[in-house]
Amino acid sequence: MNPLERLQLASVEADLQRLEALLAESVIFGDEYLDGVTTHLIYAGGKRLRPMLAIASATSGAREATREDLLGGVALELLHLASLYHDDVMDEAEVRRNVDSVNARYGNLIAIVAGDYLMARSAAIAADLGVEMAGLLARTLAWLTRGQVSEVRTAFSVHRTEADYYEAIEGKTASLMATSCRAGAITAQLSGEETEALTEFGRCFGMIYQLRDDILDVIATDNQLGKPAGQDLAEGVYNLPTLFALRDPVVGDELRSILGEVLNDADRERARKLVVATDGIDRTILAAQSFLARAHESLTVLPSEELRSGFGSLIDSLLEDFPSH
Repeated sequence: MNPLERLQLASVEADLQRLEALLAESVIFGDEYLDGVTTHLIYAGGKRLRPMLAIASATSGAREATREDLLGGVALELLHLASLYHDDVMDEAEVRRNVDSVNARYGNLIAIVAGDYLMARSAAIAADLGVEMAGLLARTLAWLTRGQVSEVRTAFSVHRTEADYYEAIEGKTASLMATSCRAGAITAQLSGEETEALTEFGRCFGMIYQLRDDILDVIATDNQLGKPAGQDLAEGVYNLPTLFALRDPVVGDELRSILGEVLNDADRERARKLVVATDGIDRTILAAQSFLARAHESLTVLPSEELRSGFGSLIDSLLEDFPSH
């Protein structure tokens, strides 16, 4: 999925190019070593989905983004990057965005401290944008933390519930997408109705985005994923397709006998095939489609036909990319 191609708002693409310089400048401290750590993933690239959502929400592609619009996007991307620094330490990841992860290159301690620094810079930028933005970022950080704790708390648990799963992905993924859209509404001083509609769209976008990733983790190939298929199973993060499969009357017992601990390659592949053999994928797609319907409903409030069309195409592309099953 190329988000900018689906969005079809040319001015947003130009605004994101302007944002890149601000993003790097925002974390450069003047210390060569620290600057190398804090800009490591920035220079590695990325989709910049969260700034894109913020800028599109603010401008509808009808005007050039203001400095405030861009800084809102910078604050969000820094918060996202901080979470990646911390996640990679927890996951003992070695690669991120096709480069060495920060923890692999600099060590866990530096990665944690650098993530904290990015978080502090995000908070400072938000504070400069006003009390409402500062409060929004603080609440989002709380949601991110809650989602991460929920995921860790239920790791390797075959008794993990759908409520546990949704709590984790709403905190870890959807909250920041929702905040991205809301931040754009704040910097553009949109009406309360538009602000709430954009926030709901962002939340639904984030939920579908994670559901899509979880489906692909089970059914995509290693080459498509850039990591082994079924990696969530191996690491004890039992996603929605797996939760449905655990309750399957045919394979549920066998799957439970495999899960509950770190898996070797053979057991990971065996568990993955058991999940695929159930209706877990189809039921997860249905769950994603329910969020898609809510997202399209929220878009009807927006006055900009271009933004309705662009955001509609963007979120539709998440389900269009699902391989047939």
